[in-house]
Amino acid sequence: MLHQTINKTSYDIALQRLPFLLKDAGFEGDITADAALLAAMSTDNSIYTIMPDIVVAPRDSEDVRRLMRVLEAEDMCGVPVTARGGGTGTNGQSLNTGIIVDFQKYMNRLLNVNIDEQWVDVEPGIVLDELNAQLAASGLFFAPTTSTASRCTIGGMVSTDASGKGSRRYGKTSDNVLGMEIVLDGGRTLDSAAATPDWARAIFSEIEAACESGRDALLNQVPTLSRRFTGYDLERAKPPEGDLEWWRLPIGAEGTLGLVTRVRLRLLRKPKLKRLIVIGFETFAAALDAGSALLAHDPLAIEVMDEWVQGLADKAGILQALPASLRAHDGQPIAYNFIEFVGDDEADLMARVETLRKSATRLAGAIASHVAVDDIEMAALWQVRAASVGLLGKVSGTRRPIAFVEDCVVPVENLAAFVKDFTALLNRNGLNYGMYGHVDVGCLHIRPALNIDRDEDRVIMKTISDGVFELTRRHGGIFWGEHGKGVRGAYLAEFAGAVAYDAFRRIKRAFDPKHRFNPGKLVGEPGSLMGIETTPFRSVNTEENDPLSLAFKCNGNAQCLSYQRSSVMCPSFKATRDLRHSPKGRADALRHWHQAHRQGRATKEMENDVLSALDGCLGCKACATSCPVQVDIPEMRSHFLDRLYRKRRREFADKAALLLEEYSPVLVGYRKPAAVFSRTFNAVVEKLSALRDLPRLAFHDVGIGGYQTFSANAIAQRQWHVDTIFIWQDPFTALFDIKAALALADGLRGFGYRPVFVTMQPGGKAAHVLGDRARFVRQARKLRSAIDTVASSGRPMVGVDPAFVMMIRQEFVKAGLAGQHVLLVQEFLSAEIASGRALPKLATARLPRKLFLHCSESGGPGATAWKKVFAALGAPVEIAATGCCGMAGLFGHQERHHALSRRMFELSWTGQLKGEQEAMVSGFSCRCQTKRFSSIRGEHPMRWMADAIAAE
Repeated sequence: MLHQTINKTSYDIALQRLPFLLKDAGFEGDITADAALLAAMSTDNSIYTIMPDIVVAPRDSEDVRRLMRVLEAEDMCGVPVTARGGGTGTNGQSLNTGIIVDFQKYMNRLLNVNIDEQWVDVEPGIVLDELNAQLAASGLFFAPTTSTASRCTIGGMVSTDASGKGSRRYGKTSDNVLGMEIVLDGGRTLDSAAATPDWARAIFSEIEAACESGRDALLNQVPTLSRRFTGYDLERAKPPEGDLEWWRLPIGAEGTLGLVTRVRLRLLRKPKLKRLIVIGFETFAAALDAGSALLAHDPLAIEVMDEWVQGLADKAGILQALPASLRAHDGQPIAYNFIEFVGDDEADLMARVETLRKSATRLAGAIASHVAVDDIEMAALWQVRAASVGLLGKVSGTRRPIAFVEDCVVPVENLAAFVKDFTALLNRNGLNYGMYGHVDVGCLHIRPALNIDRDEDRVIMKTISDGVFELTRRHGGIFWGEHGKGVRGAYLAEFAGAVAYDAFRRIKRAFDPKHRFNPGKLVGEPGSLMGIETTPFRSVNTEENDPLSLAFKCNGNAQCLSYQRSSVMCPSFKATRDLRHSPKGRADALRHWHQAHRQGRATKEMENDVLSALDGCLGCKACATSCPVQVDIPEMRSHFLDRLYRKRRREFADKAALLLEEYSPVLVGYRKPAAVFSRTFNAVVEKLSALRDLPRLAFHDVGIGGYQTFSANAIAQRQWHVDTIFIWQDPFTALFDIKAALALADGLRGFGYRPVFVTMQPGGKAAHVLGDRARFVRQARKLRSAIDTVASSGRPMVGVDPAFVMMIRQEFVKAGLAGQHVLLVQEFLSAEIASGRALPKLATARLPRKLFLHCSESGGPGATAWKKVFAALGAPVEIAATGCCGMAGLFGHQERHHALSRRMFELSWTGQLKGEQEAMVSGFSCRCQTKRFSSIRGEHPMRWMADAIAAE
């Protein structure tokens, strides 16, 4: 049993009635016990997993009150209720049995803002970056800046009293909260901005007495640090000569006192200028020792990265943003300090920066320094530091760095000695580890590498945890400095002392007499709290070569939950804010199903829930490239569907898509009658297969443009001109998008090349997406052989559609079919430019202003290559900051996905297209979507180039 206060058998039956009772009560939000969503809600960024019973997503605070009123029923009094925001906690803060209240799905609004008085009222589910983006025009922002700012919610920050970069100056979350509304049992509501209700007077009297009884005892136990101890904040809730400010107590209390439904936040003026200095050191110890000297210059923040993380970053290729003098050479490790200054006066700011830069040369162990002044460079350099947590999560092997002792805080002057003792403890236990963190406040994130699936390593984990707790006390520090307590709250009673902890218990009973809010965390009676080593652990490994192994490697970092519309990951989550429709959620669902399947517990209902979660995946592959651990959901979905449809019948639409791909060469051979058929019967096909807006088959092939097509074998047997380039089409391009194929060929011909088409062969894209693995491998093997045959000619090869090219690079390789590359056309042209080939200069007036990339090429080398090509043409272009367009092959044509597909387009593309008459659009799916949902003329970039060349 997780903790003795919960007896699930007492409320299991009652919870079956909950959806009906809530609906009768007028609850307007979501209520679900979907297996995929429960699995997604059973983990966070910690090592633990706790399966809830039901998830509710309230629409507003009145829904929260309705929930708590319904739970007053006698048979539901023991049901745990736990709030959840972004789920980025590293200590299991939002994990529990019973009911999970999902605030981020609907309760994510900015309610009111006062620019003059510099405050804002928000609902708890709003994301930090989302809030600051809405405030940007005012010049105000909410501090501090967490590393998970793109997905952590304000409610979660309040719950854990989150901190981050700049907290030494801006303070922790608790320093920037001005009030709140909280809902208790029975729907009773406390509002710090309203008069005290009569029923609350006795509660407040008990809370005030508890604060007074424990305040001095707590302060005698707790060191005075900038990253101060919070949660049940006896010090500030009732100052000796002041009034009770009850709303300070839930800050840092991790939802154990009630459900926060509104928060008033203090806003700060955003500095106009910032500068970043990076200093390299011979050793991590030297970088730490420099902390006090660097602090004397009063920067906003000092962040550090150790040699192991630097080595991982170097191998991952993300250190290119650093100047050569700051990159390791000849295997010599290097550690970094990142120092940021902010201000409004440029002369003063630069003087401070220059003073520090000069003094850096005298720091022991310093190698070199670099000052970044423009926003793009600073963002790139900060990304090196920000990548730390992701890099550690990507470490190979069964032992991987995990979070359980990672946010200890000690006085800056004690930091080096603390780290020496900490690393000695790790070394005695034979552990590798990575370190990074905030030198300016004495807070380091240290992640030891363990295989938490092994009993032996769990014992080591508890040993390390106990040892580090003692070390923080010995060095005058705090065990929980930034990421909250969660399950680690098991140490709270010892840390606070008996008198203060008894005050905590009194406060808990006053707010939550039934002990139902996030029970087992922080405060409780003896034996009622979750244990460091007894709370269920999330499995992190599976058998070697298991196709679902990446589902186990997902560590819950939740980068895929980014709210930012311009980021490619993850479009289905952005459009739904439904956790099961995210890479993290799908990985959790697959892991849960896989474990149940191996144990013979997988039910048809569970499989249907997992299937539903996977059905919303567009296969954009952003997770395979942007996720720190590269959790490839489309690849795992393919294997899941393959297993599933060995025992189930496929739908008509799936069968039709598989047959269309398989026999696409036949349709190409009989193009004209097939085109007539499609024009005549498309409406019938759409009705039978629940599809819509299907494209029409093209009447003509590339021969209409004067281009020849040869088979792979014929190409290998001939000699070709040095300027020959071979073009590969996929079935969709060959059947429906001849215009794009001609655009590519016309553009290349305009640049002086001799394009030749290769006879189209299906590569198994549809088979991969739909999980027909045997069919996929069979087609992929044939295409792989054909590509290698054409490659023997020695001439370059390009593909028309980016999705097709990326399939060859990714899915083929994972299927063991690596071989010669087919290039994106911009990669080919960029390489030619680099080798000295001159391209004609084009008048920018003849080209659209913006280029919209297919999501598979966005943000990677494909985007960089396009920039180089247009620069060489004398026609710089703006690459639109977009995510997925929402089409993705057949996804957007499926009737069940139409509304979601449109929502994705509106979120990411509509704003970027506003005001444009025409645009360059590289992907076939993207051009189809642009045609469906806008009046913009969208053509392949090579069409615009070809036309501009012809007009010269």
